Amino acid sequence: MLIALLKAHGIKKVIASPGTTNITFIASIQHEPYFEIYSAADERSAAYIACGLSAESGEPVVLSCTGATASRNYVPGLTEAFYRKLPVLAITATQPVDRIGHNIAQVIDRRVQFNDLVKLSVQVSGVYNDDDKWACEIAINKAILELKHHGGGPVHINFTTTYSTIYDTKVLPKVNVIRRISYKDELPNIPEGKIGIFVGNHKKWNKELIEVVDAFCEKYNAIVFCDHTSKYKGKYRAFAGLIATQESYQSPCCFVDLMIHIGDISGAYMFFSPAKVWRVNPDGEVCDTFRKLQYTFEMEERDFFEQYVNLKEDKKENTFITEWKNEYEKIYNKIPELPFSNAWIAQNTISKLPENSILHLGILNTLRTWNYFEEPQSVLGYSNTGGFGIDGCVSSLIGASLGEPNKLFFGVVGDLAFFYDMNSIGNRHVGHNVRLMVINNGRGTEFRNYGHIGHNFGEDADKYIAAAGHYGRKSHLLLKHYAEDLGFEYLSASNKEEYFNNLKKYLEPKITDRPILFEVFTDSNDESEAIRIMKNIEISAKGKAKKVIKSVIGEQGVNVLKKLIKK
Repeated sequence: MLIALLKAHGIKKVIASPGTTNITFIASIQHEPYFEIYSAADERSAAYIACGLSAESGEPVVLSCTGATASRNYVPGLTEAFYRKLPVLAITATQPVDRIGHNIAQVIDRRVQFNDLVKLSVQVSGVYNDDDKWACEIAINKAILELKHHGGGPVHINFTTTYSTIYDTKVLPKVNVIRRISYKDELPNIPEGKIGIFVGNHKKWNKELIEVVDAFCEKYNAIVFCDHTSKYKGKYRAFAGLIATQESYQSPCCFVDLMIHIGDISGAYMFFSPAKVWRVNPDGEVCDTFRKLQYTFEMEERDFFEQYVNLKEDKKENTFITEWKNEYEKIYNKIPELPFSNAWIAQNTISKLPENSILHLGILNTLRTWNYFEEPQSVLGYSNTGGFGIDGCVSSLIGASLGEPNKLFFGVVGDLAFFYDMNSIGNRHVGHNVRLMVINNGRGTEFRNYGHIGHNFGEDADKYIAAAGHYGRKSHLLLKHYAEDLGFEYLSASNKEEYFNNLKKYLEPKITDRPILFEVFTDSNDESEAIRIMKNIEISAKGKAKKVIKSVIGEQGVNVLKKLIKK
């Protein structure tokens, strides 16, 4: 894979130093006419030779040495390369890092580098499965791309070796080559077919960005896949939580010829199958969420879309958005009556949120279930998907509410998330514009959901995995007294009728004389069943067959069968 990617990126100059740990790499390229190899017995000299060769040729130069202290002799030369921004790629060979610190001969620790030695250092382990292959491919691509990134400079790859003596590979493996595009580079062509723009958690969109994305969609038959945190409200919005999470049905709408990935981390856990992925972000990082990354565009989103809009004069009929709307309507209309749960609450609440209000959602169970249902056009959604912790959901809601005291801020969190962060509602700055809903099922219900591995333990999961039984064991008085003593108006519901009786008050479009806390008591079994229903509304023939097989041989049998089929 290293050899294939070096060739794909046009790197051919190598300074090789003698050794055993790196012999598999050197012996392999020694018989590959493409490479231009020079020998240097002294690694300190080798690094300086690489500096001179790179400076004169303008090309990247590879260094290769063995284990032990050989690589330490690269330090002066790589320091020179760092300050002169010379693209020198130091490939050091190592025994498995697990051996570090165990008095094993020729094992040293290269995991941390000096600040002014290399721009990037990556560790590459052995490849034994598809996940290892992907990790190896990404690490090597990332290292090679960094050689000329932001002016260029030296980069380090630390390769684990297994001392293979088998040299029978006749054809290099097919590898995914990732390239970085910046403002000065020529833009690649957008393929024909369906184009998806996937938006992860995103900052507020301005009018100009919405307009240029809409213009792009008009010209390239594109739609914009969103969840609540995406915040895009243009004409080609495809709210994807319902369609893209079906367990036994893969919608044709989720298969795209190109996915343009913008924004940050999404907590929607949606399935898409893109043929290729282009990431657009000013950071220019190699971020391969869908494992199909082809280009990373180091530029502002508006600039990216504007350039492609200007490249194409004619508009075309956008058949993709029509296909999506028909698919969404088909599946949405099949939703049956849900049990009293977070999903049911979302279904019966979200469309009624007041105009121009803000919605904050707790991570995992709450974010997932509310992502099945679309919010009104003027409502913006937020969730702490960055660190993905439960520890600050309520505080983030309160902090946001302080920024716009004349706007309503709604928050929905589970009981563990609330009690973890409950001190925040005692803050003296909490305004009357806060409306907090606490879904109290007496545990971390995520770990009791049918699709979670904790579900396999049944009731035993409650003891320690789901942390049940804390915080008053679903007491109907604990949170009521706490909230009221802090000046909140307290509402509660334990069934659908009680919920509807209090919903109008909770959604009052005008700011009331007190903040409101609405505690809703649900059951974990109902929560799990609601998610199961929502993820199995549409079932394909293939999905039905899979369910039959699973019912006969079980989950473990299905996994074994998959491996056999793959082989």
